[in-house]
Amino acid sequence: MTSINRRDFIKQTALSGLAMSTFSLTSFNLNKDTIIGHGDFTYSVDLNWGSLDPSKFPVNNCHEMVMDKKGRLIMVTDEPKNNILIYNQSGKILDSWTLNLNAAHGLSLVDEGGEEFLWVVDNGGRVIKTNLNGKTITEIPSPLSQGIYGEGMRYTPTETAAAPNGDLYITDGYGSQFVLQYDANGKFIRMFGGNGHEDHQFKTVHGIAVDQRKAGDTTLLCTSRGHNSFKRFTLDGQYLETIFLPGAFVCRPVIHGKNLYAGVCWSRKKYLEQMDNSGFVTILDENNKVVSNPGGTIPKYIDGELQLMVQQESIFKHCHDVCIDQDENIYVCQWNANKTYPIKLIRV
Repeated sequence: MTSINRRDFIKQTALSGLAMSTFSLTSFNLNKDTIIGHGDFTYSVDLNWGSLDPSKFPVNNCHEMVMDKKGRLIMVTDEPKNNILIYNQSGKILDSWTLNLNAAHGLSLVDEGGEEFLWVVDNGGRVIKTNLNGKTITEIPSPLSQGIYGEGMRYTPTETAAAPNGDLYITDGYGSQFVLQYDANGKFIRMFGGNGHEDHQFKTVHGIAVDQRKAGDTTLLCTSRGHNSFKRFTLDGQYLETIFLPGAFVCRPVIHGKNLYAGVCWSRKKYLEQMDNSGFVTILDENNKVVSNPGGTIPKYIDGELQLMVQQESIFKHCHDVCIDQDENIYVCQWNANKTYPIKLIRV
């Protein structure tokens, strides 16, 4: 049986079985035949992927994950005993190391002339560049120490992204809500955004990604989690558009191929309030249309307007990040999820 036929067979078998039941937070039961997601983006769920001995490899929160050129999955956690865990795609631990950070949060991978490096962001105010073995290469000073931020401003960075020319963008997602831009040598260029409800402003600028999906058009996608949206900017910080995702408190934008993926940390489950343990994953196509919500309600558009999206299946607690492999499987990292390891969604 070919992989395509097998995918169709699994999908049809599972969906026919699920058609006789409805999902809810109280009645949903996960089994080996369960398929989540919508349309062409459906998945089986491996809850045990990546589970390790917590006495040897403890985690507090599985914050973010990236994949290197070798196909290894590199994850950051705020457990200082092992800030970095490196897995193979079967969930076997390959390596671990630490920077002794108590609030490690953001993790980005950059390729510089064929060599890969990591940018690790700690909510304590540190942004550190390392090689893949954990050796520190450089660190971006706090804007408080450089006079970029004024007196009384708070700096709690959450994420980084590197532009094709080497410029580095840092999101101050838990602080003063600015995106700070530095050149490849670490020299400050500008900041944009800030706290507020104007189009160019943010409510929790939690994540950022460089979007090169359209030929000749490189832009920035920035999370505004409190606005349930991604906001697009030029590389010099000019606001372009908002991608509104009603109900979804999205985290980092993750681009794979032509699609945009994100973990949803919370959804508006009741009385349109942010509810704990209400996360899911959302997937957008190249036209920024939501095409699937694994763990969430089916995306619905009325007169071109996306309707409220909330958790449907109670698989996830708080989805903080996703990583996509070469087979389009999704690895889901969670915050505030009882110190559990990542969940793998296997594309079917």
